[in-house]
Amino acid sequence: MAATPVIPETITVHLGRPNTPAPNVTVPFTEYIKSVASNEIYPTWPENAIRANMLAQITFALNRVYTEYYRSRGYDFDITDNTSIDQKFVYGGEIYDNISRIADETFNNYIVRTGSIAPLYAQFCDGYMTYCNGLSQWGTVTLANQGMTPLQILRYYYGDDISIVYNADVGGNTESYPGVALRRGSFGDDVLTIKRELNRIAKNYPAIPAVNGNTGVYDLETEEAVKIFQEIFNLEPDGVVGKATWYKIKQIFAGVKRLSEITGEGLTLSEIEKRYTREMSIGMRGVDVEALQYYLAFLGYFYPELPPIPITGYFGELTRDAVFTFQNNYGLPVTGVVDANVFHEIERAYQAAVRDLPPSYRSAIGEPYPGRFIVEGDRGESVRIIQRYLNVVSQSNPAIPVIAVDGIFGPRTKAAVTAFQRSLGIEQNGAVGPVEWAELVIRGNQL
Repeated sequence: MAATPVIPETITVHLGRPNTPAPNVTVPFTEYIKSVASNEIYPTWPENAIRANMLAQITFALNRVYTEYYRSRGYDFDITDNTSIDQKFVYGGEIYDNISRIADETFNNYIVRTGSIAPLYAQFCDGYMTYCNGLSQWGTVTLANQGMTPLQILRYYYGDDISIVYNADVGGNTESYPGVALRRGSFGDDVLTIKRELNRIAKNYPAIPAVNGNTGVYDLETEEAVKIFQEIFNLEPDGVVGKATWYKIKQIFAGVKRLSEITGEGLTLSEIEKRYTREMSIGMRGVDVEALQYYLAFLGYFYPELPPIPITGYFGELTRDAVFTFQNNYGLPVTGVVDANVFHEIERAYQAAVRDLPPSYRSAIGEPYPGRFIVEGDRGESVRIIQRYLNVVSQSNPAIPVIAVDGIFGPRTKAAVTAFQRSLGIEQNGAVGPVEWAELVIRGNQL
């Protein structure tokens, strides 16, 4: 649910009820739709009725995939073939020629509520033996014979506020979990997504505190919100969004938004907007540039070939040179331009570096490291923590001057940080990155 829906190339179907032992089969999405249509409706029906039904079938399946309805509950499939909860699919069954043709023309179209980007939970029933609040399959025949178009038929059942998305992109059916646990110090779109979803969940579960959903920094307030979420839903309250917590958040978010109900809230573009994946190049400014610089500066501590860069939010020549070096070392085209693919490679390298740090460093980085370099001009509690630890460390190192603990990162604080860096034998730039922070916390707690 972190991106605009795409039509999956394949879909995995469980041939039975969710909890029963049965095989899973992975088939092309178009073949799945052809089978469903061939088994749910009749090929002799009017074409407009067939098209209306097929759009409902496509949208229903896409809703299951997009909301990760089953995968968020721990299953390894996207949908079942059980008609009491999903729709009829016969693996290797007969497919009718006209159904096949219409499916090839329609498979990448789907229904949404106007203003929403989420595929509608397009509930339907046969309208003869069973009835529901959604589309009546036999009823579509009557409406088509009256001259209604597929969209008019769909609006008859689902309301006038629905639209059809035409020619949607086709892509891989991949899990939304980023593959690396999110914790304090993490940064990026995945963090932004979790914070937005927690804020929506908190409207139904007010014990969960609101977090700042405008930044992609996994800070102390995010960790506290995650811990309370985990306590409410019987997960280990460690404040880390691993795979189990990620999918529980997805499941509860889809539940409170009622994305798997015909009258659900839907999703707007602002709720899934990405901020850290636009193409970045020399001369640009923004929080995404600052995130890029933070990652590259962090990696520079472990890969000396990466030139040091300041965290300014401006993509200058120093940033471009660091991008050149990263692209060259990671076998990427050396362009100096950061597109979504390059950004994700840099982000993955950062996450791997954090994961490989000694446990003492990881815990110190998270106490409560704000996820960016702290530099001259910054203010706040993080600066006070730095100043307090610098004064503690100065007791055993007279070269580090004693400074006021006022929360203002001025010239004297910068001079103390530079002296501390000199004692560590690392680059003396006067900024507090994850290594300086960890060393201050560890050494300060030992004194």
